[in-house]
Amino acid sequence: MLGAGAWGTAMAVHAGLRHRVSLWARDPAMSAVMSSQRENTRYLPGVRLAPAIEPTAELGAALVGADLLIIATPLSGLRPMARALSAASVSAPLGPVIWLCKGLEAQTALLPHDVVASEWPEAAGGVLAGPSFAQEVAAGLPAGLTVASVDETVSQTTITALHHGALRIYRTDDVVGVEAAGALKNIMAIATGIADGLGLGMNARAALLTRGMAEMVRYGVAIGARPETFMGLSGVGDLVLTCTGDLSRNRAVGLRLARGEPLDAILAGLGHVAEGVACCRAVRDSARRAGVELPITEAVSAVLFDGSAPRDAVAALLAREPRAEAFQATQA
Repeated sequence: MLGAGAWGTAMAVHAGLRHRVSLWARDPAMSAVMSSQRENTRYLPGVRLAPAIEPTAELGAALVGADLLIIATPLSGLRPMARALSAASVSAPLGPVIWLCKGLEAQTALLPHDVVASEWPEAAGGVLAGPSFAQEVAAGLPAGLTVASVDETVSQTTITALHHGALRIYRTDDVVGVEAAGALKNIMAIATGIADGLGLGMNARAALLTRGMAEMVRYGVAIGARPETFMGLSGVGDLVLTCTGDLSRNRAVGLRLARGEPLDAILAGLGHVAEGVACCRAVRDSARRAGVELPITEAVSAVLFDGSAPRDAVAALLAREPRAEAFQATQA
């Protein structure tokens, strides 16, 4: 498990029910605390690390004998991790790799699989996504995830390793669809948090989720995804959870923006990464280049980066011209 944030630690706790797990942390001091206290006090306090979980800050030690590599860094850490793994694979073959991070890389607007391919073209990889709060997975509560890979060996290795207990793993080969859904659902969660924070009501929330799904499908199809992927766990499942769950970091950002808090203060006090903020501008710019209209994404971007007040962004959405309801890629 390459990354010891809340989600990486939660997945290590789940995998540790049946396997020996190396849990790599970038910070040696954090790794030492996890080893001595058997708990990730920074990101997942109160959850016990089983004896099968071995914290380490040495990447080489974490890779020894690993049958499956799981990158659990934020998206900003995916490129350097893929580069490090590519270098390590020169001296010793590495097993399949999957990543848990979501979004578009801020500097390049690349999806995660393209980031990995640009640094480690020989990697057999895929993405694992779906509605899953770290605290609930670590507590052993039921959840369902989807592994997406064009390599059947990667999918099957992931399922063999993680499909047990209360966690179910499904598979698909639509990597673009799963990753596009993961990027846009976080933006929609910020939008929903803003609406909830402004007290706009449950009708508004339902409308945002529905039209947010339309944006996800429209953007995904435009970049090569299959529309049916968005009806699954990584699409509508993760959208509903992230937009309505109290544990959602992206929804929390929206709620606090609606209260008038500045973005820098929100992010500084969050303690975790809110990927919707990091990738919103990249999604907006990518959609503009592709000629895809994403009004909710544009509205969230205006609030995050252009100084637009949340109420003004909502008013701009409500002022849009009426049109037929559709989910086709060409219909806004």
